[in-house]
Amino acid sequence: MTTTPGTDVTSDRARLEANIEKIEVLSQRLMEAISRRKPINHALNGPDPLLYGKAAQAYWMEWMQNPAKVYEQQVSYWGKALSHYFEAHSALAGGQLTPPDDTGPRDKRFSNPLWDNHPYFNFIKQQYLISAEAIHRSVDEIDDLDPKEKKRLRYFARQIVDMMAPTNFFATNPDALQKALETEGESLVKGMENLVADLEANNGELVVRLADENAFKLGENIATAEGEVVYRNRMMELIQYKPTTEKVRETPIVLFPPWINKYYILDLKPQNSLIKYIVDQGYTLYVVSWVNADESYSDVGLEDYIDDGYLTAIRLVREMCGVEQINAVGYCIAGTTLALTLSLLKQRGDTSVKSATFFTTLTDFSDQGEFTPFLQDDFVDGIEAEINASGILKSFIMSRTFSFLRSTDLIYTPAIRSYMMGETPPAFDLLYWNGDGANLPGRMTIEYLRGLCQQNLFSRGEFEMKGLKLDIKDVDVPLMSIAAEGDHIAAWKDCYRGVQKMGSRSKTFVLSESGHIAGIVNPPNKNKYGHYVNPDLKLSADDWQAGATFHDKQSWWPLWEAWLRKRSGKLVPARTPGDSAHKPLCPAPGEYVRVKAA
Repeated sequence: MTTTPGTDVTSDRARLEANIEKIEVLSQRLMEAISRRKPINHALNGPDPLLYGKAAQAYWMEWMQNPAKVYEQQVSYWGKALSHYFEAHSALAGGQLTPPDDTGPRDKRFSNPLWDNHPYFNFIKQQYLISAEAIHRSVDEIDDLDPKEKKRLRYFARQIVDMMAPTNFFATNPDALQKALETEGESLVKGMENLVADLEANNGELVVRLADENAFKLGENIATAEGEVVYRNRMMELIQYKPTTEKVRETPIVLFPPWINKYYILDLKPQNSLIKYIVDQGYTLYVVSWVNADESYSDVGLEDYIDDGYLTAIRLVREMCGVEQINAVGYCIAGTTLALTLSLLKQRGDTSVKSATFFTTLTDFSDQGEFTPFLQDDFVDGIEAEINASGILKSFIMSRTFSFLRSTDLIYTPAIRSYMMGETPPAFDLLYWNGDGANLPGRMTIEYLRGLCQQNLFSRGEFEMKGLKLDIKDVDVPLMSIAAEGDHIAAWKDCYRGVQKMGSRSKTFVLSESGHIAGIVNPPNKNKYGHYVNPDLKLSADDWQAGATFHDKQSWWPLWEAWLRKRSGKLVPARTPGDSAHKPLCPAPGEYVRVKAA
């Protein structure tokens, strides 16, 4: 095959001109998308400026009272920065094109070999890491500052450090530069297409897509466990799952998932579906699928979730199964609300719940953990103002909050891949679920943030509802609590402290490896994450773990099932979904779960 001289040049020029035309069109769409962005209450965009003023005041007080300490910090920073600069300069001046030895800890952001063996990129990386260390050290060594404010300052300092990472900028990201050269700039055009598409999909708000939204269909390749919606009201759909065994345990299970996200995290695929696992062990399982709130739900509170969700589901399941008691399960905020419900039932003398299981559940908020920055008045006041304007807490605000707790993994790395590298988001079921969020009713959100998180009223026995004061000590049914060692949403030590305060005489606490999701969605067939058990719950959290028996690479699911079996009665013929009074309305996963957050 022969080519005409100049053909390649002509082809390259045509490709360049086509890309320029695409960029012009995309730039216009970009500006139009940004213009559609509605302003959010300013208090949601950062802390009260007084925080920085207090930090500066504390820093200067430190300077006045202990100048040697501050001087040492500055000298240490400049010493490391200049030392590294002169090492790199000396190597280059001597014709040595290899950087100095890198003895620091490994950082997955800098996995490209060029960060280690190319003088330019190595110099940038080292200077960034030296500066990051200096910033963190400066915050850590401020003494004259309230511990809560210091924790907040540490969080915002980390956000600044993470944002300024050289990987986040095209000119200092070797992966992005290499991809642009290899594709002759096509990756940048695709990246801009991805950026514009994300802005247009979210009315001008930059919400990075984490997964390919076209790769999954509810009920087809995700959320596929067979069942029927047997009841529906304004708050929930009640799904009863089809039995897979000829006989089942007499006492049914009612599982309450969080309404911050959708229930199918427990049914992503058959291999890791907790829902399928429970049914396969011979249990009648009901799962609540919560409504995705819109503005008409602005006045819905925790009391509505309890009345139209918990109490209604418990009553219906008892009727359909012809039993006096059920076993209840609550996950995250639904576990917190299950504890409120149990206190209410206790004070009413109602024994409908035989046992309770809590997944990553907080009930004692005396230590706000990593959420401290978001649970102070400046932020909660901002959320309340936003709710007063729209009636709901929109899903993307919650998603953004959770994402910034792990900004490198959930914001910057996906943004780099999508916008700099021009890659299509992966077809990953967990990330698809993570992006399929839910709006929260306004009243409920404020009750939760003010009454539970900020004032810790339930743990103090002062959470008022229906003329009663709900108290954590009223939670006296046999219970098991499963927390996750790496959980950054519901820290395990805080979960443990809440269980210690509960009034049950039969309490089991299990600590799973991994985090808020993987610690719970941990099927036995994976042999991936282990768990700790220790029957002595009078110990401090650290002593409890130190004295616990560790089961390496063993899921806690079989342990829980054995515990549950003892509280589930005899075997009876398997129950098909619904009954004469509650005909199936539609197949699982139902209709409420399909509603997307605005």
